[in-house]
Formats: sequence, C-alpha cells, structure tokens
Amino acid sequence: MTGPVSRASAPAEERRVPESASPRSPFGRDRARVLHSAGFRRLAAKTQVHTAGTDDFLRTRLTHSLEVAQIARETGEELGCDPDVVDVAGLAHDLGHPPFGHNGEDALHAVAGPCGGFEGNAQTLRVLTRLEAKVLDPGGASAGLNLTRASLDATCKYPWEAREGTRKFGVYGDDRPIFDWIRSGAPAEVQCLEAQIMDWSDDVAYSVHDVEDGLHGGYIDLSTLMDDGDEQAGVCADVAGRYSDESEAALQEALKELLHDPVMRHLRGYDGRFPAMVALKSFTSTMVGRFVSTAVAATREEYGDAPLGRYDANLIVPDRERVQCALLKGIAWRYVMQPRTAEPYYARQREILTELVALLTERGPAAMEPMFAEAWQRADDDAGRLRAVIDQVASLTDASATARHAELTAGL
Repeated sequence: MTGPVSRASAPAEERRVPESASPRSPFGRDRARVLHSAGFRRLAAKTQVHTAGTDDFLRTRLTHSLEVAQIARETGEELGCDPDVVDVAGLAHDLGHPPFGHNGEDALHAVAGPCGGFEGNAQTLRVLTRLEAKVLDPGGASAGLNLTRASLDATCKYPWEAREGTRKFGVYGDDRPIFDWIRSGAPAEVQCLEAQIMDWSDDVAYSVHDVEDGLHGGYIDLSTLMDDGDEQAGVCADVAGRYSDESEAALQEALKELLHDPVMRHLRGYDGRFPAMVALKSFTSTMVGRFVSTAVAATREEYGDAPLGRYDANLIVPDRERVQCALLKGIAWRYVMQPRTAEPYYARQREILTELVALLTERGPAAMEPMFAEAWQRADDDAGRLRAVIDQVASLTDASATARHAELTAGL
C-alpha cells in the first residue's frame, strides 16, 4: 500500500496509567512485560497448526510468536523503527488465541454472538489491556500490562470493530474506550508501520514454517505437486480468493516458478535424513530472508533512507513475494490443514469449547477462576456475563480446556 501517510499526534511513550521512571527504555519495559506474562507462557501449550505436544519438531503458538518477533524485529531495525516496539507486536500478536487454534476461534465466535462475537486479535487487545494482572488504574480496575500507546498500536492488526462483510476485527464494543485512547490521532482503520511489519512477519513465518512442518511431518509430498498439473491447479484454486486476489492462471504461473526454485527443488523426495533436513532449513531461511529483504528494499525505494516508524510510511511488499507467500499458505492448507477439518477430533475440539461455555454460563462464578468470577459478578447484563465466560475459556490451553471439560461433565 503506497500513498500519503500521516503522523499520530498522541505521545507514543504515554501509558494509560502513569508510572515512575525506569532505567530501561519505555518500549524495552513493554517487551519485558509481555515476555513475563502468564498469557505468553500459555502459548507453549496452544495449537499452531498441529495439536500442541504431539510432536517435538512442530511449532506451537509460543515458538511461532518468537519467530514472528525475530522476523519483525530485524525488519523494523532495517527500516529505522524502534526494535522493541516491533518485537512487542510479534511476541504479543497471538496472546488472544484460544485453545485449538483457529478451530477454537471459530467455535467461540459461534457462541459469542450475544456479547459481540470472538476474534483472536480483539482478544489480544483485551488480554494486554484488561486480563493480564500487572497494573491497576486509580479506580482499582485493571489496566492490564499498561503498555505504551505505540506498543499497543503495533499489535492492532485489524484496527476496527466487527462489521458486515469481514470476519476479522480488532476490538470488541466494550473495549472501545481503550482502543480510542491507543488510536488517538491515528488515521482511521490504518495500521501503523510497526503493525504492518508484524502482519507481514506473521504471514512470512506461518507460510514458510507451516510448509516446513508439513514436509517434516510427512503431510506434504512435493514430488507429487511438482509432477502433477492437476495438483498444481488444485493448490491455485485453493489460494484464489482465500489468500490472493490473483487469477488462477496467474497463480499457476507463479507456482511453477516457485516449484522450480532451487530451494524448493532440493526438497523433492524429502526423507527426514540429515542432508534432507539441511535442505529444509535452507528453504526456510532463504524464503524468510527473501520475503523480508524485498519488502525492506521496496519500502526504502519508496520512502528513502531516513528512519521510519508509526505513520511515516507504509510497508511495501512486492507482488511477486506476496503471491509466493500466498502459494505457500495454499500448499499448507491443501495438504495439512484442510484434511484435518474432516477428522473426528477436529469436531470434538469444537464440542469441548462450546460445551465449556454452556456449562460455565449455567453454573456461574462457582465454576470459574476467581478473576473471571469477579468479572461475572461485576457485569451488568447477560452479555457482560457471557464475555466473562468467553474470557475464561479463551485463556485455557489445549490440555487445560480438555481437562476442565472432563471435570465439569463428570457424572452428567
């Protein structure tokens, strides 16, 4: 996205609740708070693509978040952003994701309609500004981690409320006051540069790494894809409309180019032995490096060599790399994620979360953790009480959601 940009007028280092000075930089302090938060620790036991704990090689939400933060930090440094701000965005961007990955997100959204729906990015804002226990405001209410305005803005991947025509949004209605404080002076529905870097880093990390995990786990066979025109057409059909606005014909040409790239050709017949694993690691590092360096170069070409940040510029990602990233997502979708949706445990995950919400709604504070029970008791209406239940369920890990469900349904 190119074109004129504008600056946010509000102080980037301001916190909602003023705090005493620290020898650390304000943004370094933000980074430490995210790293030490309970929500960040819980990501270790939350699904990325494969169920957490089922394979020592595969990624969890925690390892994914660390990788996104590393990619974002290097990209931001190249462009002159404060490295801690983009690091915070990468570390924090998935804090709101519930158990069982996007499957769990869809399950919670289906039952959260009366309180405004569920969206992982909107939940991230809620975790950072309400649900993490760190700072109280003068009235005794939680201010969450009390991060700076710039760090919170950098996590706003979708800076708008829920609306018709899109599943993605970044703020619930009752969190609008803190969202408005974060976005004071910012152009409406425009990501700051740091959020754009986090967003692209997230796409890069999961597109490349999901293919890496899929190859290592035996879910993806590139030999078949490289030799079978029908399979190539199938991948492009999956990508068109889902991950890219390009035509299927254009995507097929781009896919052929990608599959003939040396880093892809060397993965043909991947067998998990040491030379194959070296080739796989070469693929991941080469593709990540390519996606980052081309975006940095294109952005510098557009805006020059001065340090950039906040609303000084937009991140420019060349079409070729954006399409290649989309194709990698499509490969992972076709061979890893889509087949899983037909497996019985996938439906069972949704049942567990749906039933947990129903059981906690019925039993109320006595069945809830103290902090969520307190939120239930403070709520003025059924929507507020449902939101407290949703917050409780979303905070759980894959294992704790399963165990809590078994506990509440014992004897039923």
